[in-house]
Amino acid sequence: MLGAPLHITVLLVATATLLALPQEPPDPGPELIQEIAAKAEEFRIARDQYTYRQTMIFQELDVRGGEVGHYREVRDIIFNPDKERTEVLVGRPERQLRNMRLTEEDFRDIREVKPFVLTRGELPRYQVRYQGREVVDGTECYVLQVKPRQVLDGMRFFDGHIWVSVKDRQIVRAAGQPVPQIHRRGGENLFPHFTTVYRAIDGKYWFPVRTLADDTLPFRSGPQRVRLVVRYDDYKRFTAESTVQFEAPKP
Repeated sequence: MLGAPLHITVLLVATATLLALPQEPPDPGPELIQEIAAKAEEFRIARDQYTYRQTMIFQELDVRGGEVGHYREVRDIIFNPDKERTEVLVGRPERQLRNMRLTEEDFRDIREVKPFVLTRGELPRYQVRYQGREVVDGTECYVLQVKPRQVLDGMRFFDGHIWVSVKDRQIVRAAGQPVPQIHRRGGENLFPHFTTVYRAIDGKYWFPVRTLADDTLPFRSGPQRVRLVVRYDDYKRFTAESTVQFEAPKP
């Protein structure tokens, strides 16, 4: 977004009895990363066979959290009559931002970074470290820190953490920030921290269903609080018998 120009381990000793807290499960090792990347490759191929509706709402907020400007759009990710995957705007975007404007990097992040997947092709670009285990929405997960090995000009990266189902080896949550932040003489292009939530679709693959961000961006001209919501709805697998249909956007 462009701003306006201008353990510890506790041992209790009592009567020669030693009590220790439960041990953290050991690091599964590099094999786990390879399994996750292989499953992510399946995920990517599978999601490319689905249609869905993507609703994006971006808000400028004042210091009290009230809206002062917004941008809203709805896109259908579909297959055209030649069975090629494409995006179609549903109606006209609502463009009522006052202090900021959305950039190509913002829309690229929505396509590529916020629904993050760590495929085998992406893996060499990232340093991945095991952080332990947590339960997320009832699902036991590995927690992994993911950082770009090198931030390259003109490319977009994810910097944060992912939670991966122990059972399915698929991402169930990602939280972090798109990088790099962009500082130019004529303006700044800053990007908020976000969380993406994934859910099992058709009982097999975990697809992104919501991305949420609420952050204050430190522009030189002054801090600007922003909120972003991206919904991914109505996943439907496209088959040879499927037909292309357009529907009015949901309220």
